[in-house]
Amino acid sequence: MDLTILYRGPLASCDYDCGYCPFAKRRDTTEQLRADRAALRRFATWVAEQTTDRISVLFTPWGEALTRSWYREAMVELSHLPHMARVAVQTNLSCRLDWLEAADLDTLALWCTYHPDQVEFERFLGKHRGLVERGVRHSVGIVGQPEHLEAARRLRAALDPATYLWINAAEGRTYTDAEAAQWTEIDELFHLSRLPHASLGRACRTGESVISVDGEGLVRRCHFVSRTDLGQELGNLYDGSFRAALGPRPCPLLQCDCHIGYVHMPELALYPTFGDGVLERVPTLMHPKPSQAQFTRNSISVHPARLASGPWPTPI
Repeated sequence: MDLTILYRGPLASCDYDCGYCPFAKRRDTTEQLRADRAALRRFATWVAEQTTDRISVLFTPWGEALTRSWYREAMVELSHLPHMARVAVQTNLSCRLDWLEAADLDTLALWCTYHPDQVEFERFLGKHRGLVERGVRHSVGIVGQPEHLEAARRLRAALDPATYLWINAAEGRTYTDAEAAQWTEIDELFHLSRLPHASLGRACRTGESVISVDGEGLVRRCHFVSRTDLGQELGNLYDGSFRAALGPRPCPLLQCDCHIGYVHMPELALYPTFGDGVLERVPTLMHPKPSQAQFTRNSISVHPARLASGPWPTPI
């Protein structure tokens, strides 16, 4: 079977100090790091053994993974497995890049985030250029804070033209149409992030062909359905109990506002837009794209009376 896994182990430490992040400059203890390393090794071993499946993995740690040797080693190892379709990771790109020379770059990809107040522009740009020179598939992004607008424009002008620069709507921020237009000039898919998508009762591939796994092997449909949501745990990865629970099921949450969640909603038709770049957020079909009006209609900003009256036509 084709299976996409979003893996998030115990790692919660990060070398950056972003004001909106609760894990900024957090330091894991030696014991916590050992536990994270052991959990990752167990996971990588399991993936290597699933030779009858075609597997894609996205590492989505709370902290920064690639400053830890065991994540770099695991990505290289997994990239060479014949049954791996993709192995990707979300990273601030503060790590060194020489380890990538040992990876299979047909399989490995990076989701890179630029934090203007945490790293010098030229330093981050140099890392990007190092990826381009090595032929590493990657996207680059930035959070759409008002104070980041000029940095985003500068970055777009300096990036390799073939590199997609995505903009994440800042959490809790409402954008005027004029503000949204400024960000859309940089990222023509910004309308996907601008407003949360209505998801309650709607179809999603999570829980069917996409799953979330923690360091203990607990399987849930996605990161956003928590342990406290009854009936949403699908079993355990390592005893195989999750497989019997896989199947189509409607989303139990009111809305979805994160790419790693809403990209898997069939009604948004984003798999054709991103192709084999769904995990690393690299679009392959930029034109034609769904109109902003279509996605506003499907967003959580729609009047509550209409939330119950769907479904709406699939965007094209």
